[in-house]
Amino acid sequence: MRLGLALGYWGRGPAQDHVALARAAERLGYDSVWTAEAWGSDVFTPLTWIAAHTSRIRLGTAIAQMAARSPTATAMHALTLDHLSGGRMVLGLGLSGPQVVEGWYGRPFPKSPLTATREYVEVIRQVLRREGPVEVDGRFHSHPYSGPDGTGLGKPLKSITHPLRPDIPVLLGAEGPKNVEQTTRIADGWLPLYWSPFRTDLYEAPIAAAPKDFMIAPMVRARVCRDPAEGLPAVKAMLSFYIGGMGARTSNFHADLMARMGYEAEARRVQELFLDGRRREALQAVPDAFADEISLVGPRERIAERLELWREGPVTDLLVTAPDPETLRVLAELNHH
Repeated sequence: MRLGLALGYWGRGPAQDHVALARAAERLGYDSVWTAEAWGSDVFTPLTWIAAHTSRIRLGTAIAQMAARSPTATAMHALTLDHLSGGRMVLGLGLSGPQVVEGWYGRPFPKSPLTATREYVEVIRQVLRREGPVEVDGRFHSHPYSGPDGTGLGKPLKSITHPLRPDIPVLLGAEGPKNVEQTTRIADGWLPLYWSPFRTDLYEAPIAAAPKDFMIAPMVRARVCRDPAEGLPAVKAMLSFYIGGMGARTSNFHADLMARMGYEAEARRVQELFLDGRRREALQAVPDAFADEISLVGPRERIAERLELWREGPVTDLLVTAPDPETLRVLAELNHH
């Protein structure tokens, strides 16, 4: 199992320690470093900055939001950064949800998410293979554009720039079982949001047909500390925001995922409290047990035991969100042994 460093997106301003953490991870033998975007900092610019300050570590987006860019624009970002970094790019994509797509990007959330995802990936594959002009006649993506409000003058084009690699890995952030199953067919890997090494049976059916070299790269919050109780508040804060705030009462993919993992009543309670403006209560309502099973917190010995459970399952890459170089070092030592 390889280790990656998941840096996420910025908060109020630039994260001052991201380059230092990436360089520390590279020295420790981490395989990859990943950035994210929500509705603030973008995913590619910080990754490019990190690329310039590192030499070996692979560079991943977890995730680049599809609604933020047309698929050709995303492919341009990927092939450009792949060249500049000497072939280190890994492209992680996700649809996000209706609240972000319509609220932030001002675009309709696709009524057939699986079709929209499949078409998006197909356009990117065509750009990177560069076997001919990009031509896709899809429900959500058409190249050249063929809609009734177009000029009809669109010309099939292929990238002026030859990609360094035609097979830049494409990973997808998918949560529902059908979405995960499609991911095994059209992508090179899967970026699960929450993963519990105690419930790997949940994932067996959707990933049953995954090819041999398929990447499964969940994120895990990690912190070496004397007591798990010290490390859980940060995990619970993240969960309350995603389960409560990244969605509406009637549509929240993260809350649905938590429910499928055995915490349905708790997920709905967190959501209800958060949406009623009772954020402190929402945070407190996140079950410690759930936060604990999807994270790695506590003393070194406890993390070592838990890490073995992750290694025994189908996970190929563990993307670690850690607040300090010491935690990164301990995980590198434990994973190496």
